[in-house]
Amino acid sequence: MSGIYIHIPFCKQACHYCDFHFSTSVKKKGTMVQALCDELLLRKNELSETVATIYFGGGTPSLLSSEEINAIFKTLFAHFNIAPHAEITLEANPDDLTKERIEMFARTPINRLSIGVQSFFEQDLTLMNRAHNEKEALRCIEEAKEHFQNISIDLIYGIPGMTNERWKQNLQTAISLNIPHLSCYALTVEPKTALKKFIEKGIVAPVEDAVAEIHYKTLLEETEKAGFENYEFSNFGKPGYHSQNNTAYWQGKSYLGIGPSAHGFNGKTRSWNIANNVKYIKSISSGELPQEQETLSIKDRYNEYIMTGLRTKWGVSLNKIENSFGKNYKEYALKQASPYLQKELLVLESNTLKVTKKGKFLSDGIASDLFSID
Repeated sequence: MSGIYIHIPFCKQACHYCDFHFSTSVKKKGTMVQALCDELLLRKNELSETVATIYFGGGTPSLLSSEEINAIFKTLFAHFNIAPHAEITLEANPDDLTKERIEMFARTPINRLSIGVQSFFEQDLTLMNRAHNEKEALRCIEEAKEHFQNISIDLIYGIPGMTNERWKQNLQTAISLNIPHLSCYALTVEPKTALKKFIEKGIVAPVEDAVAEIHYKTLLEETEKAGFENYEFSNFGKPGYHSQNNTAYWQGKSYLGIGPSAHGFNGKTRSWNIANNVKYIKSISSGELPQEQETLSIKDRYNEYIMTGLRTKWGVSLNKIENSFGKNYKEYALKQASPYLQKELLVLESNTLKVTKKGKFLSDGIASDLFSID
């Protein structure tokens, strides 16, 4: 099984923390949709497997019109083998999800919404320059539940000025809405973002790792009490509602990346499209893929498996390391893991290394110490 990711590079306005590729001008939206369909045609032979997940990310895919989204689906279903019960996710912003647009999306093959709430508090939304408010977030979720069973919402913690109590209230609000999936991310300060500039100028307080760690511990406690499983560091699902798209990514399965800046992976080669709308459209219209590729070495693939595996509940299988990369890599991983096993930040179960609850917030750092750097 494989997946298709489709990047919709348009937003109403720029969030202060975001460094994803997008444009706030939608003048070329129709032309871009045609280019996305054309890229799908150019790459229709790259996936021989059945497509189990389709994910519309961005940017803001909820800006698409009915005609635009149906044009993409027409191309997908005509040229790819889509599984009968494929998970098809659309990222959406609350301000786009009017009752009419929710009903429109429900008439398409979309069967999962990922709603970018980020916070239920106005002060947080203002700081991040989000286009919606608290009332819109609550309203759209309740209305979406009338048409979609599989709904996820995004929340951000570690926001400057956010107390642990306010973060806890955010979580309790989300849980009270009875949705089956949460994706929760620590606020990060990316280069060349407005947030970075505001912090440098002293307009916004710095982001503190210690605060984010406290928030993460609260996140684990509250979601566990509510019956969510933390199947990947940032993702929490009720039974039967783990994101199949996220799971496939963390388990290293193949996927196509369609659209400007989109990345793809086939198990051995990683590819990515140019992050420029005009150049992307021009290249696709001439029948050329505006793409770069990198063939991953055994060391690269080992490191990637360590990085993704330790973030998940499935962990890192020493048997898989030996079978895929060789006995030396297995012995190296065990040696590097030894200090963390002694500190109970890692545990070895059924020949599989897993991060303990105590070590979860440190999982990326632990993974980096298991990387091969020779």
